[in-house]
Amino acid sequence: MQQPAPAAAFPAPSPDDDLVPTWLGPTRIVIGLAQGLLLYLLYTAAQDKSWPATVPLLFGPLAMLGLLLPVILISGLGHLSRRQLTAWALSAAAVIALLAAYDMWRRLGGTEWERGKPSGMLTFCLAVGFFIAHALVLAASREGRRIAAYASYFEVAWKLNLQILFCLVFVGATWMVLQLGAALFDLVKLDFLSKAIGKAWFFIPVTAFAFSVAMHLTDVKPAIVRGIRNLLHVLLSWILPVLTLLVGGFLASLPFTGLDPLWATRSAGGILLSAAAAFVVLINAAYQDGASPPARVLAIAARIACLLLVPLTLLAAYALALRVADHGWSADRVIAAASLLVAACYAGGYAAAALRRGWLRTLAGVNIAAAFVVLAVLVLLLSPVLDPGRIAVNSQLARLASGQIALRQLDVAYLHHHGARHGRAALVQLEGSATGPDADWLRAELARLRQPRPLDADTPAQIERNLKVWPAGAALPAGFAQFDWKKVEAHYDLPLCLRSQQTPCDAYVIDLGGDARLEVIVVGAPHHGNAVLRQDDQGGWQIAGSLPASLTACAPMLDALRAGRVRAAPPPLADLDIGGRHVPLERSATRPDCAAMYGQAAEVSNAQEDAPR
Repeated sequence: MQQPAPAAAFPAPSPDDDLVPTWLGPTRIVIGLAQGLLLYLLYTAAQDKSWPATVPLLFGPLAMLGLLLPVILISGLGHLSRRQLTAWALSAAAVIALLAAYDMWRRLGGTEWERGKPSGMLTFCLAVGFFIAHALVLAASREGRRIAAYASYFEVAWKLNLQILFCLVFVGATWMVLQLGAALFDLVKLDFLSKAIGKAWFFIPVTAFAFSVAMHLTDVKPAIVRGIRNLLHVLLSWILPVLTLLVGGFLASLPFTGLDPLWATRSAGGILLSAAAAFVVLINAAYQDGASPPARVLAIAARIACLLLVPLTLLAAYALALRVADHGWSADRVIAAASLLVAACYAGGYAAAALRRGWLRTLAGVNIAAAFVVLAVLVLLLSPVLDPGRIAVNSQLARLASGQIALRQLDVAYLHHHGARHGRAALVQLEGSATGPDADWLRAELARLRQPRPLDADTPAQIERNLKVWPAGAALPAGFAQFDWKKVEAHYDLPLCLRSQQTPCDAYVIDLGGDARLEVIVVGAPHHGNAVLRQDDQGGWQIAGSLPASLTACAPMLDALRAGRVRAAPPPLADLDIGGRHVPLERSATRPDCAAMYGQAAEVSNAQEDAPR
């Protein structure tokens, strides 16, 4: 029974009451509009590289607060008293800010793109964690005690789940209508709406507004949501016998097939954990609030499924243990281990419930306990305690120190990109302590991995410094270094030296078209790209083609280019003219056989270029 709200509380409507306070809808919409405005300002700051985007430790928490906190406020209004909502919002804001600040701190020193926004792992874990935590808070407030009855948790959690689902559908439908309206106006040459739709000042606030409206509409019509929930449970519960039969057949086949085919997939752990997660969802769809057992076939399937969770979890744990023993810990394996901990809680609790008489009487307690376990695991993963990057880096360094792997076997790229601050710090330490040929190899790898800084306002001078022009004595065509290369279509296909500082390339100035208009062949180091650039009639430059990547490993060919021993060769087959229209042939790319043309030395060079890194 719900406690009466104090005088300072917001009047909370009953779940079955159609009389909604007049202030509730406008307040939620105002919060949604404020969220849209905040997210737009943050987006603009990120695009313009202005404050607060220039302070990652501030920008990351603000972005996550702008994304999550308004949703908590909108959902809590009308269900929590003013004191409860304030306390819950402040607590949530503190947790979000601290975890987001740590996420940004651990990734400082990475690329501009990486430092510009919170990580995907942070966003996903916070969204999942606060969905669970918010459901726990609402259910506890509903009953006026810290730990509510399972029926309340069930009601609130599934309502929130469907609310979010319908909000996403509503937002998608809103944008479909806006796109249709823009297309209609375009028919009469009025493009104001189609232009507005593509602007951040329009699409960010409109999306937040639509989401807040959908949250309100789904909250004040709980009977409709409850009916859809019951239908969804019926449909999902009848999938349970099918999955039980399939998983049972899979486990029964293992004594005959052995485990080697399973491990050969290298993804067995993830698939097994996915099957366990599907079991948990479908078992709960059949169990619902546990008040009454379902049809006999569903009850039998649910009991068997509870027992099958145990071998699935054990197999997943064994698969993970084998990978860790062979390759050490990685960030993905740390996350998999955390998932296994949660799966073990469900598997043990569900199996114990299945072995008892009655309709899985202890399943409700297992679900409540597992919710708190999930919250604890998510917080630990996002904090320094179980930081996957830190654990992975320490594991790989321990394998190197113990002699399990040599320095050349160390996955330097993984430590640089996925080890975050911890990985980069470890690589700096290794770079300073390595000696001999291994030190040269490590420095070359690090030079390749470290992303150069993007070009700034001094772009022409930086490009000229990047380019060494060949043949000797030649000069770049007028306006080449001053050209704005961002105007080139698919400019990310350009060599890195036209987009970044301190990235040397060779530029070969040659007339390939036979029209006295010079082309420029820009060839960078391996993995930095190359392009054949041609000037158009308006004086701009475009990508006319590219050379095979293997060319950069063929020293004799590069020497011939530098000496100017190159000319345009006619294609083996000419393009076609069909009905007065020029139709180019799509020619298959062929790799120059450097070894055959220039001997064994070039063959060795090619082999080094092809070697897996």
